[in-house]
Amino acid sequence: MFGLAEKNGEISVNELSKVLNIKMPTVNSMVKKLAAKGFLNYQIYRPIQLTEKGEKVALAIIRKHRLTEMFLVEKMGFGWEEVHEVAEQIEHIHSPKFFAKMDELLDYPKVDPHGSPIPDASGNLHWKKYEKLNEFAPGDKLKLVAVTNSNDDFLKYLNSKNITLDMQLKILEIEEFDQNMTVRFNDEVTVLSSKVTEKLLVEKL
Repeated sequence: MFGLAEKNGEISVNELSKVLNIKMPTVNSMVKKLAAKGFLNYQIYRPIQLTEKGEKVALAIIRKHRLTEMFLVEKMGFGWEEVHEVAEQIEHIHSPKFFAKMDELLDYPKVDPHGSPIPDASGNLHWKKYEKLNEFAPGDKLKLVAVTNSNDDFLKYLNSKNITLDMQLKILEIEEFDQNMTVRFNDEVTVLSSKVTEKLLVEKL
């Protein structure tokens, strides 16, 4: 979602294939079917983009998915690395009342457990642009607000480093050769690779 938002909602078929880890012919077939139903604008060799109809449906699904993830973490005690697969199953429930009650029980959260914005009941997505950790310099004090990658392996890695949302950190050093970053948080000092720091979204304190 972060990547698409930064590209004004456009993505190439090739990029979509990589994101979904699905072969190009299958993605092409899927895209053509969605375009025929009016959900996408698609022309060969051009980026694809959701239509107004497609965006409305997509935001409704995103809302259900992210509300469910938040409910699983906040009310059921799941870890943030455990909720994606369960939420993918629950998001297909067609009951506005069910998700409205879930929203109420959570006190109307604005973001999910990974820091991604939750569309409201009217389909409005209040997106705030954050910067990546690797865009800052030694001495900067920051707060971790979101991750751009919420796959299980990455979140488990963050767990192993005791890295969580809303924690404050300070950049101590950045290696010139490989851009590895040494940071301090909660009285701990750890080294993060550039592969990790580019996936962490922060705001400056």
